Amino acid sequence: MENTTGTIAILGSGNIGLSLANGLVKSNYCTADNIVLTRRSLFQLSAKAKEGFRVTSDNAEAVKGSSIVILAVLPQQLNGLLAEIAPSVNPEKHLIISVISGVSCRDIKVKLGEDVPVVRAMPNTAISIGQSMTCIASDNASYLNMETVAEMFETVGSVVQINEELMTSATALCACGIAFFLRAIRAASQGGVEIGFHAEDALKMAVQTAKGAADLLLQHNSHPEHEIDKVTSPKGCTIAGLNEMEHNGFSSSLIKGIKLSSIKAGGLYNEDK
Repeated sequence: MENTTGTIAILGSGNIGLSLANGLVKSNYCTADNIVLTRRSLFQLSAKAKEGFRVTSDNAEAVKGSSIVILAVLPQQLNGLLAEIAPSVNPEKHLIISVISGVSCRDIKVKLGEDVPVVRAMPNTAISIGQSMTCIASDNASYLNMETVAEMFETVGSVVQINEELMTSATALCACGIAFFLRAIRAASQGGVEIGFHAEDALKMAVQTAKGAADLLLQHNSHPEHEIDKVTSPKGCTIAGLNEMEHNGFSSSLIKGIKLSSIKAGGLYNEDK
């Protein structure tokens, strides 16, 4: 797939911004010299400059020379960034993409102009290996704008378009969810140690088992309970273990954690205004 939309500016080139830049180039969506990376300290982008990416600390200049602008700073840095780039934003030219937690399309349009097309994208840290689950949403972007954003993030994983009011929920389920599943894998490996395995073997076994479970659902397009039924036999060891976990609140604690993370995610930007 070849990019026909012009130069892409990634403002705030941290982990997510750099992972997306790498994915776009690796997939041949565009070449490195089609991407401008910004950061306060250019020293931290020296390696990317050697790879052919354009780098600068001037956000306004980066916006002027681009057609797609990706906002990838911390929530508490956003207001300053928007004030810096607002004079350079042209609603006829620019598509704004925000990967900042808890920031609505309206929050951005208030500062940049009501006519500026804004799309929110919420990837997770698996973006670094091209396995992100990214949710996208907008309240004013065109179908073509949404297609452009979906194609960009499909270079680093899977994409689902959702209603914007569900974006904080997506943050909890997909972004925070990485940590939840990692903690479950960690707990499984600790259980493995307790029943006799060395720590490194137990972790490897738990990781591959979790990966296999996820791939079963993805490749069979099936429901977890359908796959669970294949493993559980009457009076067997699997159902005994599952029931013990449920008696101790396994599912309910995970559900409660996701709900609380969603509440917290919705207030990240507002707390820092």
